[in-house]
Amino acid sequence: MKLAFIIITIITVLLVSSQVYFIMANTETQPYVVIKTEEDFEIRLYPPATMASISMDVKTYKELSSPGFRKLASFIFGSNKANKKIAMTTPVHMDINDSLSSMSFVMPGDYTKDNLPMPNDASVSIKTTAQEYVAAIRFGGYANDEKIKVNADKLEGILRKNGIEYYGNFRFLGYNAPYQFLGRKNEIIVSIIWNGK
Repeated sequence: MKLAFIIITIITVLLVSSQVYFIMANTETQPYVVIKTEEDFEIRLYPPATMASISMDVKTYKELSSPGFRKLASFIFGSNKANKKIAMTTPVHMDINDSLSSMSFVMPGDYTKDNLPMPNDASVSIKTTAQEYVAAIRFGGYANDEKIKVNADKLEGILRKNGIEYYGNFRFLGYNAPYQFLGRKNEIIVSIIWNGK
């Protein structure tokens, strides 16, 4: 009985410690400027960023998340022409739609298309995004297709109510490793036409 208590205590301490580590870990995050903050959404300006992306003929988060992540993780873990490891950043971008869905990793800020090692896997592409204004909302917990849809619909309703014109697909941003249970952060964003009001 005493041994079981000690084992449970050790496991609990390790689990809590790992969760605190993931919450406090200093991972580079894609920079943006907050233009406007409202009670239930935010307007941001994202500067251009270098991304590694994979496109797949799937229509759901469930179908895209694991295989897309594996291919992109393989690239940053050294499956590239320089056999170089590239630091993981946040967030992971997912554009899930009824035609061709994609997942993208933001490359660390010191990389551009010119100095980033080329992927060994031809299905991984490197691109530089354009500067864009987006509207964003946040939700917690583990993401799934239902939560993504509910929050995309919520953001769409907010934008219509506020007379903000949007275009393109609603995109999902995930910030946490799968094994981080506490303090999870997810966002839905969409490109907007921002007139500065």
